[in-house]
Amino acid sequence: MKTGNKVRVLINPNSGTGTALGRVCDALVKHWERPGNDLSIQFSASKEDGQSKARNAVKEGVGRLLVVGGDGMVNSIGSVLIGTDTALGVIPAGSGNGFARHFDIPLDLVKAIESLASARIQSIDVGYANDLPFFVTCSLAWDAALVEVFEKSPIRGILPYVFAAVYKFFDYSPQPFTMLLDDKEKIEINDPLLCTVANLTQYGGGAEIAPGAKADDGRLQLVTLRRSDLPWIVPLLGKAFNGTFDQLDQIKTRSFSSLTVQRKKEGPMQLDGELVSAPAEIVIRVQPRALNVLVP
Repeated sequence: MKTGNKVRVLINPNSGTGTALGRVCDALVKHWERPGNDLSIQFSASKEDGQSKARNAVKEGVGRLLVVGGDGMVNSIGSVLIGTDTALGVIPAGSGNGFARHFDIPLDLVKAIESLASARIQSIDVGYANDLPFFVTCSLAWDAALVEVFEKSPIRGILPYVFAAVYKFFDYSPQPFTMLLDDKEKIEINDPLLCTVANLTQYGGGAEIAPGAKADDGRLQLVTLRRSDLPWIVPLLGKAFNGTFDQLDQIKTRSFSSLTVQRKKEGPMQLDGELVSAPAEIVIRVQPRALNVLVP
C-alpha cells in the first residue's frame, strides 16, 4: 500500500465486535498505522451517523474507508462511496457476511484487517432496485419476507435464519410475478418462492445463491424457484453450500442488465439483508464498476 494515504475506520459497536474491540484496534494500528499513513478510527452510532461520517471522509480525501460491520452496514456506507475515489474495505462482523465471503475476506476480524492492508482495489458493479443500491442480493418473494422474522430473533447466525425460513414458509402466500428482462424476454411465474437478484454469489452464511455471479461483468443474476417445485429440491439444499445450487433443474438462473418486475400489490423487498416495503412494480438495473472495493 502506498504511503501518504488517509485511512478511516468506521466501527458498528452493535455488530459482532463485542469483546474483540480491543483486538480490532490493536490490529488496525499494527497493520495500518504505517509511515506516511493517516489512520483514524470512528464509531457509527446509527445508519445516518455512519453515512454522514462516510460523506465527510469522501470530502476529506480519504482513500480507504474500512467498515467493521455486517452486510447492512456495508450497504449503507458503500452507497455513499458509489462513484467516488474512496475504496471500501470490509472487515466482517455480521451474521451472514455475504460480501466478505464472496471476496474471500477472512471472517476472523484480525485476519481480515491484516489481509486488507495489502489488498488491491477492484471496481465492482452496483445493483439498483427502484434506485435503492445493493451490492450482494435483492430478494422479492418468500426469500425477502423471511427477513422480517429473522430480524426479530435475539440471536444471529445461520440456524435462526433457517428457523425464520421454515416459519415464514407456512405463512407466505405467493402472488404472481410478471418479469421483463432486458426489454425482450418475458417471464411469468404464478407461485414464486425464490425471486432473488444477485450481484455477488452469496446469500450469506456460506450459502451461494448464484455461484456464477461475477462482481464486475456488468450483469446481474435472476434466480427463481416456484413453490410447487420446492419438494423436489429440499433433499438437495446442501448444494447451496458447495457451489452447485444453480445446477438443480428447478432453479432457474438468468443473466441480465435490466429487469422490470410486476406484481399485483406491494410487498417486501430485501436489500443486502435489510427489509423494505416495495411497490407493485420494481425496476432493477446495474451500474457497472461503480464502487471501488479492497480485495485481498
